[in-house]
Amino acid sequence: MTWAPQDTDATNKPGMPAMALAYAKWVNAHGGINGRDLEVLTCNDQNDSVGAAKCARRAASENVVAVVGSYSQFGDSYLAPLEGAGIPYVGGYGVTNDEFTGALSYPVNGGQPALLAGLGKALAADCGKVALVRPDSIAGDELPAMLDSGLKSGGHANADDQLAAEDATEYGGQADRALRRATEDVTRKGCVVPALGDRTDTFMDSFRRARESYPDVRTATVLGSVDQTVVNATGGASGPYEGAYITSWYPVASDPRWEPMKKVINEEAFGDNRIDPADAGVQTTWIAYTVLKAVLEKIGAGEVSADTVRRTLNGGLRVSTGGLTPTLYWPYEGKLAGVGFPRLVNAHVTLQVVRDGKLVAARKGIGGADGIADLTSVLEHAEVP
Repeated sequence: MTWAPQDTDATNKPGMPAMALAYAKWVNAHGGINGRDLEVLTCNDQNDSVGAAKCARRAASENVVAVVGSYSQFGDSYLAPLEGAGIPYVGGYGVTNDEFTGALSYPVNGGQPALLAGLGKALAADCGKVALVRPDSIAGDELPAMLDSGLKSGGHANADDQLAAEDATEYGGQADRALRRATEDVTRKGCVVPALGDRTDTFMDSFRRARESYPDVRTATVLGSVDQTVVNATGGASGPYEGAYITSWYPVASDPRWEPMKKVINEEAFGDNRIDPADAGVQTTWIAYTVLKAVLEKIGAGEVSADTVRRTLNGGLRVSTGGLTPTLYWPYEGKLAGVGFPRLVNAHVTLQVVRDGKLVAARKGIGGADGIADLTSVLEHAEVP
């Protein structure tokens, strides 16, 4: 099963279940896995705790062998039913800290913790005052500590933490406050960091109007809040994101390592506008199903069940993702267990920048010449709430 919110007033990720269905069609069109067809069920968690719990209970009642490549903000609602049924959660989006604590969670990226820590590290050298605008939600409450861990690793003070409604239709007041805070130090250009998911674009509409009354500031955010389609829709090189730093878990969408995913999309979902190969949710789903395929190939002709999938993942299986991530495997406790993230095994982050209206690898700021950084050591010092 793959689940994600769709058609809601907040963050929506329709590309994730759509990518899962396309992957299954492609696998089955090429002989299946060990001669068996892959059947994918999808579920809409409705962006609420009740919907997330319903999806998890349906997964248990349908005897799915894993929940793969999914997005939900309500880990406290879905993880317990999954664990009760022994169903592994492979490659969640990493939107909540719960995904990095659950014994049956197998994340493929570093989630919001790694993205924000990487962004903070990149901004520490370039920014004066930093204002973070984030959702007034359980998931949002976890963001400031991560950004601050990166800022502090570069000797920078904590960001100003500003709460905003996740489903607002305008953010004029928040934009004014963020700009006031970011421009307090007249000697250094400040930075405004909106991390509002799908509502980041709405914030930037308000921000674009408000910024004319303030000194120049830099913007920065995380992939998932902004991607190439958002940059295009807001004016490209003349839009508010020009020059913005954006952190991602993966290489830029133009990287040739994404070609196998694009081939599957072209073969099985050509014209499906839900599936954007530059979307971090689509990319995460691709990687999560790469993991599932490796698990099923390891099981071979044996019984495929939630138990055998879980035992294979726990048995030291190492999965190559073609260079999109480091080799993935899940020890009982990872290096970040001491700060409450025992399941976080991939803290790699890439730094990207909007240059001439295109999202490209920054190749500086964090991680050296290749623009890739392992944020494990930074997160080890995070003050997690």
